[in-house]
Amino acid sequence: MFPENAFIRPLLMPIIDSSFVILALWAVLGYLIGSIAFGLILARVMKLGDLRSIGSGNIGATNVLRTGNKKAAALTLIFDGGKGAVAVLLARYFAGEDAAQIAAVAAMVGHCYPVWLNFKGGKGVATFLGILLALAWPVGLACCAAWLVGAFASRMSSMGAIVAASASTFLLVFMGYGTAFALGIILTLLIFWRHRENIKRIKAGEEPKIGAKKA
Repeated sequence: MFPENAFIRPLLMPIIDSSFVILALWAVLGYLIGSIAFGLILARVMKLGDLRSIGSGNIGATNVLRTGNKKAAALTLIFDGGKGAVAVLLARYFAGEDAAQIAAVAAMVGHCYPVWLNFKGGKGVATFLGILLALAWPVGLACCAAWLVGAFASRMSSMGAIVAASASTFLLVFMGYGTAFALGIILTLLIFWRHRENIKRIKAGEEPKIGAKKA
């Protein structure tokens, strides 16, 4: 009567109702939305220079903050988070939960590896949090809180990201969003992969503090 693993699969990921074509479409759209380099755009518009030659060379909000312009950093944080949320909400509205999770992964990949910048993008923290806020807002808020605790306790943005990512999948399951378990694992692995050099510097005691002007 029931397909194989019918009771297990919904605990790990949403039931796939959309066609391959629809999922592929939202993968592409999610990637394009995620690949918009708001930090780079804002830095140029606000005449802060080329982010790729400043600080760590990253296009995210933390590196924008190294220019000394807090407004630009805040806007980058908002827009990078917003694009992750937009990708999820649009896909969910037009196609469903399966497409929303595909778009979420694609937006994250787009931010981290934008084709327009030779696949050299940001670390994905703001986009990650935006995705979670749109996907499951209680989990998103909890992860934002986890980032704040980790970042301000250590004065390292990267530590906040690691703490939030580490907690995210557990929070998704604990707070009743088990169908996003697989997505949570994928996003967490992406965060850890993008922060692998930060993790090495943290272990060596060489990771720069929030607001530092040098990488």
